[in-house]
Parts: sequence; structure tokens; C-alpha cells
Amino acid sequence: MKTLKVEHLGGIHRPLAADVPPLLDAAGIGFEEIACAPWAEEYPYQPEVKVRIGITDEAFLLHYVVSEEYVAAAADADNGHVWEDSCCEFFCQPENDGTYYNVECNCMGTLLMGFGSSRDGRQLAPKETLKSIRRWSSLNPEPISNCDNTHIDKRTLPLQKQKGKPWQLALVVPFTAFFRHNITMKKGKIIRANFYKCGDKLPNPHFLAWNDISLPHPNFHCPDHFGTLNLL
Repeated sequence: MKTLKVEHLGGIHRPLAADVPPLLDAAGIGFEEIACAPWAEEYPYQPEVKVRIGITDEAFLLHYVVSEEYVAAAADADNGHVWEDSCCEFFCQPENDGTYYNVECNCMGTLLMGFGSSRDGRQLAPKETLKSIRRWSSLNPEPISNCDNTHIDKRTLPLQKQKGKPWQLALVVPFTAFFRHNITMKKGKIIRANFYKCGDKLPNPHFLAWNDISLPHPNFHCPDHFGTLNLL
């Protein structure tokens, strides 16, 4: 099981998602590879994906960098089928109560968030919760970093073949977005979590994980296979 130390960035209040990469740069926070391919025999394509994470007093800061052959974003509204697009994901278990959250975001910043104890019967996040999660994508020309007062639907991208330039995604996920809990993130707290990259309906479907998964078929909804985040 992988373990990642998550640095606290003090003195930062409600940052824009576009500010996340330089903030993590300034803090010297490095990247982790999302490189485990549990189902490589059936899905051999493996894009290059890396992620880094920090926390403030109020939120997780996430930054993904992806190099892949094709990108697409057909899901045009939050809580749609973003996993079928070029999609980065963060699953976490903020409390040891058998439940977990899935935060999934395609390459244009369209988001899905759910809650539950298994893959079936997920409770989708309310609209106000989704609006509280700030997003930035290097592929989206529209401003989406402040979702509180912005119309955030219709962020689509037709299938495109990339020319070697990576795309980036940054998220600010406030702790209040974990809508079925009232959580605090104190120093020393340990959280079970995993990071993923997928693209179910791309020309080269793929399913990559940070912490490896030993299941026979693609399934990210497996908290028994989460790694750990140690909050510093």
C-alpha cells in the first residue's frame, strides 16, 4: 500500500484553481505517478499521468498533468458521464466509517462527485456542492476557476489527437464539499485515498491507478485498494 505525505500550505484562503500549480511549485511539492495498470492485458495503452496534492485550512489542492494520444470531453454538464472522457479522479475516505467520495473531472473541468459505501447506489453531490469546487483546465478557454457565480455547463471538447503537449487540470476541493460529513483535517490525520486516470470511450481506453488494484475487471470503487494520505 502506497503512502503519501501531504503538505499543509499555510496562509492561503480560497485560492483560485488556476493558482494551484504555482502554489504547489512554491511549496516544493513534487508529483506522484499514476502508473499502475491493473488490467494492462486487456487495456495495454498507458498515458503518462502524474498528480500532486496539498492542503490548506479549508481545502485539498490537486494538480494533474497528462500526456495522452487523444483527448475528448463529451460530458457537457456536471454529474454526467465524465469517466468516458479524458478524466482524472480522486477517491477518498475522510472518515473510517465504510463510506467514501469519488471526485471525477474531465479535461474541460466538468465534474462528477458521489458518496456511498460501494459502486452501486451512489448519492450524487448537490448542485451547490459542485459549484463550490473550483476547477482550472489548460484545455478550456472559458474561465471556470470561480464556479460560485458562473454558468459551468456545456464544457465540451471534440475528440482530438494530441501533438505531444501535456494538458493540465487543477482542482480546489473544499472540505465542506464532503457533503455527508463535517470533517476537519488536522495534522497527523490519515486518510485512505487513490488517484486515477481513465478514458472509457477514447480510441485507446485505459484505467490507471496510483495505488495498485488486484481485481479481475476495471473497477475504481474499491476502498480496500486505496493507499494512504498522511496530513502534515
